Amino acid sequence: MVDLIDVLKRHFAGDPNTYVSGNLLLYYDPTDERKHLSPDCSVVFGVPDHERINYLTWEEGKCPDVVFEVTSSSTKSADTRRTFEKYRDVWKAKEYFLFDPFKDDLTPSMQGYRLRAGQYVTIPPRDGRLPSQLLGLHLERDENELRLRDPATGTRLRTTREDADARHRRADIERQRADAAEAELARLRSRL
Repeated sequence: MVDLIDVLKRHFAGDPNTYVSGNLLLYYDPTDERKHLSPDCSVVFGVPDHERINYLTWEEGKCPDVVFEVTSSSTKSADTRRTFEKYRDVWKAKEYFLFDPFKDDLTPSMQGYRLRAGQYVTIPPRDGRLPSQLLGLHLERDENELRLRDPATGTRLRTTREDADARHRRADIERQRADAAEAELARLRSRL
């Protein structure tokens, strides 16, 4: 979940009017503070991207467009029934994705729904991936992780951690090359 939020925040970083959050209380009824949900991850288009301590739909002017829930045995019932209905009927979230990292509680373990005429219609997988029209990305399983792929480039979006690891690997390779060049230079000097 943390990686999913990170990847989506980085993916939409250049768009000041796309808000990505996770585990944030989103209130949808100004007359009843008990009416709120806390999606594992959500994306709202057309809303300024800035930190919030909670999200008040009536002040922001809209509910999330895309919602993700990572299911478990303790959340499966709500994620597939009560919360599912609220995302569909109250929030009218245009896309809703469910992911069961351990394949224990949800069959299939990765599910997507798109809102059509007020009902959620199952998003059919393509080559084992779920396409999100709104995000312009494909969701895929990598062992017990939910990953995102850009279908236009075919590349998987990397987490901050993966980018840092790649930078460290490149720096290690550059150090090894520099050390090898220095050793070769020393060898040539000794021959002179």
